[in-house]
Amino acid sequence: MQKIIWNIILLSFLSLNFAQEADTTSANPFADSLTIANQDTSAAADTSGIDKEADINAVVYASASDSLTFDVQNKKMYIYGTGELKYKQTNLTSGQIAADFVSSTLTAKGIVDTADTSGQRYIQTPTLSESGQVYEGARLNYNFKNQRGFISLAKNIEEGSRYEGQKVKKVDKEVYFIEDGIYTTCEDDTPHTYFSASEMKVIQGDKIIAKWIFLYLGGVPLPLPLPFAVFPNESGRRSGIIFPGYGQDASRGQYFRNFGYFWAISDYMDLALTGDYYTKGGYGMRGRYRYAKRYEYTGSANGGYSVITVGEEGDPARSEQTDWNLSLFHNHQIDPSLRLDVNLQFQSSTYLNNNAVSYNDLLTQDVISNATLQKRWDESGNSLTINYSRRQNLESGNINEVLPNMTFSKALTYPFKDKKSKSRDQSWYEMISYNYSGQFRNERNKTEGDLKIRGGIQHNISSSASPKIGYFSISPRVNYREKWYNKKTQQYVVQVPKYTTQIIEGEPVSVVTFADSMAERDVKQINAVRTFDFGLSASTKIYGMWQPQFLGIDAFRHTIQPSISYNYNPDFSKEFWGYYEEYKQSDGTIVRYDPYRNEVFSGVPASESQSINMNIGNIFEMKTMKDPTDTTSEAKKLQLLNLSAGMGYNFAADSLRLSDLRVSYRTQIGDLLSFNGSSSYTFYDYDGSRKINTFLASQGKGLFRLTNFSFSISTTLSGDKIKGESRSGEERYPESEFDTFNRTDYIDLYQEEANPDFSIPWNLSLNYNYSLSKTNPSDIFRTSNIGANLSFSLTENWKFTFRGNYDFERKEISAPQITIYRDLHCWEMNLTWNPLGTYRGFRFEIRLKAPELQDVKVTKSKGLFTGRR
Repeated sequence: MQKIIWNIILLSFLSLNFAQEADTTSANPFADSLTIANQDTSAAADTSGIDKEADINAVVYASASDSLTFDVQNKKMYIYGTGELKYKQTNLTSGQIAADFVSSTLTAKGIVDTADTSGQRYIQTPTLSESGQVYEGARLNYNFKNQRGFISLAKNIEEGSRYEGQKVKKVDKEVYFIEDGIYTTCEDDTPHTYFSASEMKVIQGDKIIAKWIFLYLGGVPLPLPLPFAVFPNESGRRSGIIFPGYGQDASRGQYFRNFGYFWAISDYMDLALTGDYYTKGGYGMRGRYRYAKRYEYTGSANGGYSVITVGEEGDPARSEQTDWNLSLFHNHQIDPSLRLDVNLQFQSSTYLNNNAVSYNDLLTQDVISNATLQKRWDESGNSLTINYSRRQNLESGNINEVLPNMTFSKALTYPFKDKKSKSRDQSWYEMISYNYSGQFRNERNKTEGDLKIRGGIQHNISSSASPKIGYFSISPRVNYREKWYNKKTQQYVVQVPKYTTQIIEGEPVSVVTFADSMAERDVKQINAVRTFDFGLSASTKIYGMWQPQFLGIDAFRHTIQPSISYNYNPDFSKEFWGYYEEYKQSDGTIVRYDPYRNEVFSGVPASESQSINMNIGNIFEMKTMKDPTDTTSEAKKLQLLNLSAGMGYNFAADSLRLSDLRVSYRTQIGDLLSFNGSSSYTFYDYDGSRKINTFLASQGKGLFRLTNFSFSISTTLSGDKIKGESRSGEERYPESEFDTFNRTDYIDLYQEEANPDFSIPWNLSLNYNYSLSKTNPSDIFRTSNIGANLSFSLTENWKFTFRGNYDFERKEISAPQITIYRDLHCWEMNLTWNPLGTYRGFRFEIRLKAPELQDVKVTKSKGLFTGRR
């Protein structure tokens, strides 16, 4: 039968004054109803027994492929044949639907499949969608007012999971009771893996509570059930137990690590607490608190404490090591011009060695902390930075701390510039500019338990101009620095006794002599150190062009950029300037020294410098032609080679005035190949221990000699991305647009690899590095190594990754790693294997893919991945 679509305004339908004698209407009931209403509008329907709160207050849409019937007197509607009913956020489809608008109930069931001779099979079974939830079943009774209902042979599908049951009773918007139900994250109609329970309680957006649960794998139940269990039933971050990793260590015994609890306090903060336990003694505790507010601030506070015991009780070699760490991270954009960034880390020197399991942490030598407050004034361009920094060497225990480091910078200013003049019409004096920066710095250095504190203030004023004379850009500059110190170092001579034994008249006699020894002491005194330097530079550009216009090449361009500069720096160690001090040794020798060399901004230059530096740069470029057959095509510019060379000559030096010749080169061939390198050459001879003031050319050894050479080549190759492929790891772990935290909701025991991207069939990254150092011709130092990272998909479900380095000088492989990933539909397998080196080991894991069930897993590990090296 031709499909009949009815759009019914039931609010009007219920409020119309129908005649009491109106009978059940079929075929075209809507037309008859309108006729009855139009014929007798004075007759009133008996609505005295109807609850006014049950009145329909929105548009109801209904459709059917067979028939749609109204019982006007009883305010009921019957839909038959591919029926659909829409009301607010409720959408019901079924072969048969009955709606009672007095009791606000819906009853739906399927239609017997005529192709089934047994008469037991139904088609067009009910499907109810409400507020994003979808429910399927054989028969449905539902109250759309209080949203309670009953579904037989029901199935509910949510994002990434579903539950089914013989009978489902919905008691309110959020709570369901299920009899003989199953819960699964498998997408197949017949799931590979699921949990079954005789009774289940589902709380939408919260949890699923069940008792006597069996886990089915491939349709086969595990023999031991769980008496009860609680499954998460919400997406995103959620509170719950963090399941531990188990293993055994030869020195610590059996253990479990990373057992704890994650508490999602709110959308803006969470807390994770975890711990470790070792059967031979020892334990560890860790905590992390995170907070975030989008577009304003994010941060976290982390702490850890561990007691590691090695050896049996009473063993003489038994040792106990206590370690701790504390870190604070905070990033805060207070307003558009004010920002605070904090990264503070404090820990005992052996914490990472006893607790870390990653390569990066185990190889860490320095723990670095920084806290920076930045303020910028947009109108003036001025800025203020306040910084705290700390560096802790884990091996020596030395600590270098700067508290605080304050820097104020004034933007480049043109004091003589006329605001009305244009750039082309400016006079030479309008191009004169200056800028200023001031810095206060206080250092606290603790070396071998000895704490030394140094502080000072430095002012920098520089002035420059950039006039253009013809084709040349001329840039004179002057720099002035002034340093204020509250201390200086005073050197003096002390007589140190030296004991020797001499034979006098056949008898050993102890003889004491005295020798000079230099000693230092700090003198508290306010002093100012003033230095300056100036320079002049000139540069231009020369262009060469060739336009072959063949093979798709439009033109080649060669740009030459020669430059020359003169720089002068006085010798401030001379007596004229009054900065250097002196002391006299016992033999009358006068020793001059810089009393400010230990201060935070150092002392003064000790030698005069008058140098000319020359540099020439070459840029080779190519421009392609537009495709004449494609109106949307554009010409492309490619840089073929960037080559530069430079050297200098110091007139004030007493020897070795000519500097080394420095050459650098780089090129980029699209996205395929990157090449860069550098080399340096000396013009002077070498006498076996040092460079001497003799030119190689005068000795017949050529014009110059290579002293350093290095280059690196890298390339990345990959197969074409498979279009339409959606099986990437990112989609398996969707995040809300408003999630402020990353996916990790707990303190990771292992640093997980990125989720495999099956849309790229293969990817190969290669890099080769070579360096040669021969400052001393007889002592050559060379390094040569190649690194590779290969990943490929053997099939649509297998992903392999190989990475490692080979040292050609040592002839050994360093840090190789192999990872294998297998997509098992609703499960996944990961294998990470480090076959060689100090940190060798493996970790094999099979786990459920769904994020909320990833703690259902089987893990085997050895070596590094057990938590010990």
